[in-house]
Order: sequence, then C-alpha cells, then structure tokens
Amino acid sequence: MSDRRTATTGLAFHRLSESSAAALALGEGGSAAVEELVTAERSRRLLLVRALADGLSEGDPPQPAGTGPMSHRAAWTLLARTQQLAPQAFEDTLMCPHTGMWLSLALRRLRGATAYEDAPLWVVIGHLSALAAAAATRAGLNFSLTVPVRHGRVPLPTLGCAAFEDVAEPWGTAQVDAREGRLRITAGRQTVTAGPDWSLGAPGWHAVRRLELEPTGPGKRLALDELDPYRTFPHPSPPRLLSATEARTWEEQLTEAWAILRRDEPQSAEAMRVGLMSLAPTPARERYRPHSVTAGDAFGGVMASRPDDVAQLAATLVHEFQHTKLGGLIHLGPLSEPTDPRGAHEQLFYAPWRDDPRPLSGLLQGIYAFAGVARFWSVHRHAADAAYAPMAHFEFALWRAQVSATVDLVHRHDRLTSLGRRLLGALRGRCEEWMSEAVPPAELAAAREAAADHRARWRAHHLRPPAAAVEDAVGAWRRGEARPPATLAARPELAPVADARYLDTAAVLARYRLGSPAADPGDIEGVQPADLLLARGELSGARDAFVEQLGGEKPVFAAWAGLGRALAGVAEHRDASRLLRHRPERARAVQSALEHATGQRADPVELAAWLGRGETDLD
Repeated sequence: MSDRRTATTGLAFHRLSESSAAALALGEGGSAAVEELVTAERSRRLLLVRALADGLSEGDPPQPAGTGPMSHRAAWTLLARTQQLAPQAFEDTLMCPHTGMWLSLALRRLRGATAYEDAPLWVVIGHLSALAAAAATRAGLNFSLTVPVRHGRVPLPTLGCAAFEDVAEPWGTAQVDAREGRLRITAGRQTVTAGPDWSLGAPGWHAVRRLELEPTGPGKRLALDELDPYRTFPHPSPPRLLSATEARTWEEQLTEAWAILRRDEPQSAEAMRVGLMSLAPTPARERYRPHSVTAGDAFGGVMASRPDDVAQLAATLVHEFQHTKLGGLIHLGPLSEPTDPRGAHEQLFYAPWRDDPRPLSGLLQGIYAFAGVARFWSVHRHAADAAYAPMAHFEFALWRAQVSATVDLVHRHDRLTSLGRRLLGALRGRCEEWMSEAVPPAELAAAREAAADHRARWRAHHLRPPAAAVEDAVGAWRRGEARPPATLAARPELAPVADARYLDTAAVLARYRLGSPAADPGDIEGVQPADLLLARGELSGARDAFVEQLGGEKPVFAAWAGLGRALAGVAEHRDASRLLRHRPERARAVQSALEHATGQRADPVELAAWLGRGETDLD
C-alpha cells in the first residue's frame, strides 16, 4: 500500500497552515483546520499499517487446531487490490476511528505490551482480515477470506456484524465470500448472507446504523456504532445492540443536538462535519454525571452515555471533539516535554474536572476540552429557553472559572513546548474575556460554591501537611497552646488517595436544583444526608451531620470540606470555616495524628477553629 500524496515526491512532512494553527490554539478551528488534521492522521495510519506489516514479517501468530488458517499476507493483498481499484472504499475503512484504535492496540500487543482485551493474539491480528474483507466489500470486489469469530460474532468494520447462534467456542474463524455484491459468511454449519445492500439488516446480519442528522442542508452522516469491538476505549467490547426505542431516542437527541450546534457553535459544527465520524452509544449513567471518552488513536470516534438532555449532548460532542482536535495536533507536535528519563517522578496537579491528581499532559487535555465546553455554554445560555437558561448560566460560570484557574496554574510551566506555551497563552486570553462576562448572581454564586467545594474535597483527600509539622501541631494542641505552630503553613505534600470518588457532589446538587427541582436527589452516588441538608440551606442540621460523619468508625474525608461550608456565615465559627474551606487537609491530618497518639479524636469544630486561628495564608 502506498500514500498517493507522497509516492512521487518522496518523504514529506505535515505542517499546519498558520491560520489553522492560530484557530486550533484558541480551541477553535473550522472545517479547513480539521481537514489538515485528517490529512495528517491518514499518513499516521499508513505508517501504523506499515509498522504492523513489519511486525508480522516473520509470519502469522500461531492458531489453535481446528480453526481455518488466517493469512495476513492474503489480507494485505486484498487491501492493496482495493486501494488500487476503489481508493475511496479503502480510505473509508482506513480512516474509520475503530481502525486506528485496533492498529494501536494490535501493535502494542505484538510488541509484548499489556493486553487490553482477552482475545488471543491471533484473533487480534486476524482483525486485519476483517478490515480487508470490509474494504473489499465496500469496493464491490469478489473475494474469499478467512476472518476471526469473536464469541459467535463476525464484525466487519464499517459494515456490520454477523451473529452465529450455534458457535460455542469463544474464538474461531469464519469464511467470508463476496460475489457480485453479496456476502456469505460461514461459521461452523451456519451461513449468514447480506447484500447486495449490506446497509440493510437480514437474518443474522446487523448493519451499522448511519444517521442523517440534517434533513436539509449540506448533510451530516454519523455512524451510531453498536457493533465494532474497537468502538469502545481503551478496552474493546462485544456488540451491544440498541432496542428500537433506544435507537430512536439516540437519533432524535443527536439530530436536536446537531441543530443546537449549527445554531450556537457553527464553526464547531463545520469542523465536526469533517472530523466526527462515529459515536458508540452506552447506557445512561447517573443523572448529571454523563460519561464520554475519546482516544488519540481513534481520531473521529466518540463513546458516550445516553444524555439527560440535548444541550448536555451538544456540550459532550464539543468536549470530545476538542479532545479529537488536540489529539491530532499533538500527533504533529507535543505540547509538553517528557519527564526526566533518569527516573524523576511525574508531577501531578489538581484538575477541577477530575477526582484524581493529573500529570501535565492530562491536565492540558482537560484544559482544552473544557475550554470548548465553556465556549459552548457562553453562547447557548443566551439561546436556551427560559426554563433551561439558569442551568446554562451555571455551566458557563463553572467551567470558565475552572479552566481559567487551571491555565493560570501551568501556563508558565518549564516543560511546555513552544506549541504548548502558544496554546495556553491563547486560551488564557480567551478566559480573560469570559471572566468579564456578566452572569446572573444566583447562578454565579452556585458555580463559585461548587468550584470551591470540589477543590476543598480534593485537598482533604490528596494533600498532607509535612509530617513534622503535624507532629508539632499535635504537641501544641495537647499542651493547650493558643495557636497551632507556624510550620503547619508549609506547602503540603501530594499523597494521592486511590479511592477518591464523587467529589463533584456540590455541582451535581446545584444542577438538580436548577434543572430538576422536583426530582429526588437522595440516591446520588457519594451524596450523604449532610450534603442534602447543606444544599437545602439547613446549615445547623448539616453541621451536626458532618460532625457525626467525622466521628464515625471510618471518617469521611470530604466531610471536613462540607463542615466548612456549614459553618460559613456564623461569626463565632469564622476561623473554623475558613480553615476547612481552604485547608481541610490540616484538620484531617492533625485529627488522625491525635487519634493515633491518644486514642481519641478532638471535636472537629474546636480543632478547626484552633487550626484556623490567626491564619493569614487562607485565600
């Protein structure tokens, strides 16, 4: 296989035009910028294909007895024939997001990396034959090829999947025969036929759903893929067929979300028209906690849970397409230098959209993605209907502040490349513009409270004052000294807690209040009765409930932050509230050390008041 764009001119390098580079640095970029990224991604895919071919130069992985032999050479031959006779069919298969994901995982597996799926190597490599069969079918070629069977299913990427009820073995092979546009797929004693229009369903054959999102206009087609094993990231998964109702709901919501994007984010819509190729649907998650994923190796693909509403889905598409654009940009040039190869520990940071600390590379991904989210809500809040506008104002106020604070944290980091500095400089200027925009007072206050609460809970989980300072504080407390030692104000150390979860409860409860006031939020994961009392403004009851949590057999770390909010506004608890809202890790560490030293815990409010007495380093 050859790259037709460079075969006659020799080695070439992809470079973004200055206009595209400037637009992408701002988190923007329309169809022209994305077309440049797609062109570069195509070359990268061809390089991965060549790397895989080189890795298989010594032969195919061994197969168990009783399976039809698969040959990567036969697959290469068929792919090359397809590229020559029907270039578009080859391109459609090559540039499918799932092809990129498979290529990356197959190469890693071939080189001995940890497996991301339970399929044996010969099945993973055999997916090349499935790709070749799919491309040749799209081209209308006649062929016969052996392909893998996965738990009774034969996926043919971009086309569909054949299901065999009588195949008991988890891994096997099937024969695919194509004649005059018709497919015959045989496994064991069963044969599934499809075509000549393979986009239609047939007994045993499930075609890839392709949605037309624009009834009028230039058109936008999107694959709603339930079938391809490599549609989910980072772990492949078996097909999950949508019911007729689910499929109809997804089609309606995607069509409405696309209309919102065309109206509120027209440049993003034009970019997605070129670069957004497929969406892998997953079941709905907990309300106001949607889940979505992209992968740098799967350019153009998104995995997303069923949304709560179409505006949320539109924001999700913007969020994930930001990751797609940034992934393509990083393939052309890194944003940050790698860590010291001599073994230096990776520096980790607070990321307001995560429960865990993140490395610089991950933080930059989040900054870029949520800058797109803030941009979306900045416009949509003015276009949303009156009932939804408070939610949109809240989302804009929350994400502009979170992105702005995070950009300020790292925009001068010494590991940033020139591209990274340019990108963060551009986004910093955009954040300054957003921060100057007016937001209704109630939604602004809710966003500030949610942001502060997440940060305080994160600190309570992941930060520790220096051990010597904690020991000094325990001694001072036991001696009855008036103030804690000054050493406790030293920079805390990062000590990540692996099971930190649901630190976003304040934001989720704010969304319930703004978007679903009649709904019962009592069964939200991570939300305690104390949190509900706090959300309802019952501060006295919330204070008592948080104190009870901190006195339990296994204290809840996040309760320190909640207690700080419950004590706010009460003059006698001013020191305690400020300490817990800004430095809750001090109370957690000293309380734990006190219990270890004496077998008893201090009253949380009294301890926090003592720790906060006279402090000047609190924001």
